Amino acid sequence: MACHTTAPPSASSRIDATGWLAGAQRHSSPNCDERPAGTEIDLLVIHNISLPPGDFSGDWIDDLFLNRLDPSAHPYFAPIARVRVSAHLLIRRDGGLIQYVPFGLRAWHAGVSCFEGRERCNDFSIGIELEGTDLTPFTDAQYRVLADCSRAILHQYPSITKTRITGHSNIAPGRKTDPGPAFDWPRYFATLDA
Repeated sequence: MACHTTAPPSASSRIDATGWLAGAQRHSSPNCDERPAGTEIDLLVIHNISLPPGDFSGDWIDDLFLNRLDPSAHPYFAPIARVRVSAHLLIRRDGGLIQYVPFGLRAWHAGVSCFEGRERCNDFSIGIELEGTDLTPFTDAQYRVLADCSRAILHQYPSITKTRITGHSNIAPGRKTDPGPAFDWPRYFATLDA
């Protein structure tokens, strides 16, 4: 992986003083809290999600992150309806961008996790969910939006370098598999540099 400087973020992807990304829809999730005092944000975690798995047609992800998922709407939902999770960002298949948690707060996306010997990755990371599955190719729009968001995040949080961008599978091996083999890491890093 090349270690040259990323391109600057676009004006539409700036992060304001309260930790919200310009251009993203705001859907404030209650599933967040304060980071531990003095914690430096220095990790970016890429995930994928679809609810139910492989379905990209509804607002079920929104419902999950906002604690309003109806357990009777689909058999898959019953065991997860009371789970309290969130991510900072969700990138839909069409490139639509939703922010659930301001970056300064701790979103609940990583669960039991460890990066380079440091546990509790939620404490020091930003989580981005891509609508998708491990085996479904992600869209051109998703790669474009992901790169633009990532540039803004790297600009705002310079301790997050390209070597500190990882997949959920890397921080929770054996427990998580996302973003999966369909995620094209070389393409993402090339787009990040463009």
